Amino acid sequence: MNYYLRKIMMYHLVNQMDRDGHSITRIAEYYELNWRTVKHLLSISEEHYLYELEKGRSRGLKLDSFQDFVKEKLRAFPDTSAAQMHDLLKEHHPWFPQVSQKTVFNFVQFVRNEHNIPKVEPIREYACVAELAYGLQGQVDFGFYNMKTTLGKTRKVQFFTFVLARSRYKYVLFTDVPFTTETVIQAHEKAFEALRGIPAEIVYDQDRLFLVSENLGDIIMTSGFKGYPKERGFRVWFCRKADPESKGKVENVVKYVKQNFLYNRLFRDLDTLNDDVSDWLHRTANALPHGTTRNL
Repeated sequence: MNYYLRKIMMYHLVNQMDRDGHSITRIAEYYELNWRTVKHLLSISEEHYLYELEKGRSRGLKLDSFQDFVKEKLRAFPDTSAAQMHDLLKEHHPWFPQVSQKTVFNFVQFVRNEHNIPKVEPIREYACVAELAYGLQGQVDFGFYNMKTTLGKTRKVQFFTFVLARSRYKYVLFTDVPFTTETVIQAHEKAFEALRGIPAEIVYDQDRLFLVSENLGDIIMTSGFKGYPKERGFRVWFCRKADPESKGKVENVVKYVKQNFLYNRLFRDLDTLNDDVSDWLHRTANALPHGTTRNL
């Protein structure tokens, strides 16, 4: 067992003896530790201790210089996730060191504990769906968000999202006016260019931009869209809105864009927003290993 794992195990053993009612002196004697060490282990959270260990493993790598930035963001927006904070640190500090997501998570938890900034975790439900083959499927959806502007007003934006079902590679495009069939087709073309290919099939909601009507399986596409799939060589599959089994991957992307990219971001102008989301896709959304597939 390496040094790092031994330290973590000792933290849990010390805390277990404390829960069993043993005194600090007894715990120190049993594990042959200094009583001050035992007292310290009992006084801090696991996240705080993990952060201390990460600092030691980093051999001089200091995240402490970013503590004021993290504290300010958490106080202004307490629900900011560690994943979004990681991206904000990279966005606002180009010199931010290359560290693991776990290191940043522990650091954010450390700052929360140090400055008493709790986070209320939402209840999440999970369902396992079998992974598809590479290149087989893409999924499309739209999202809406009310952004604060740099002038203190509110601007509603809409965004087109496209995700490859297996690799989870993503594309996002914003507009501040409603999408039309023409602009949705343009968004598809930009997505295909960014993703460097076209999947065999694409899954959609039964959206007015794509469908005129659907009755007992008889699908009638809009005149502007019906020839496009055949022209570009992909099949279409229309499902019900908010159907996690059919298109849960892209619905997760919509949530991800809102929570990781848009949350506490100010609207300047549309070009800047699309430049920023392009940078975010490159820097974070398509750069970090996916939590389920581990794909880059």
